[in-house]
Amino acid sequence: MLLYLENEDLGYQGDIVLHNISLSVSDGERVAFVGKSGAGKSTLLSVLQSRFPNDIALIPQDTGLVRALSLFHNVYMGRLHQNSTFYNLLNLVWPQKPEVEEIGALTTKLGLEGKLFERTGELSGGQQQRTAVCRAIYQGGSAVLGDEPVSAVDNRQAVQILEALNERFDTILLAMHDVDLALRFSDRIIGIQDGKIALDQPATDLQRHDLDFLYIE
Repeated sequence: MLLYLENEDLGYQGDIVLHNISLSVSDGERVAFVGKSGAGKSTLLSVLQSRFPNDIALIPQDTGLVRALSLFHNVYMGRLHQNSTFYNLLNLVWPQKPEVEEIGALTTKLGLEGKLFERTGELSGGQQQRTAVCRAIYQGGSAVLGDEPVSAVDNRQAVQILEALNERFDTILLAMHDVDLALRFSDRIIGIQDGKIALDQPATDLQRHDLDFLYIE
């Protein structure tokens, strides 16, 4: 068992958003959290992040990029903790060939060719989101947690991102707005509604219309 919650109320700074949550996640699961905006998906991911082992990669909804730095440097930051201070400083002023080649190949795979040394603040929203995904993949780890990691890209790019995440990570937990992609790339769907888990089933047992009730006002 990778993590476990039992009958917990969850929220921010004393404000309860999710009620009586029981949830377990095992190694190797690919879980999609679905539900309308404000249902509590981000809150649940935040709690899971705080309780996960340290070696996880994170794709935050706000991307968490340093806009003044290049795409290369933002992706490279995913491994700062793995290298010496000297080597990190060296790559800041003089990017080293092995890192340039590895990061360049990864960014090209996600449609960011030619952008490697552009400042991320000059990239489009979709390009920034793909940069954050590249950083998580480059970082690696036992699992990845993503909060709407394909919300700012088109369907073709979303498929590229999700395929890349599935290639790199065995355990994946994503909050997703696109139900069809959630069903396609996850093996377990957890539906959040009115601050509670309203559905938790294998993706193979569900069709799109089975999730429609989560989005009723």
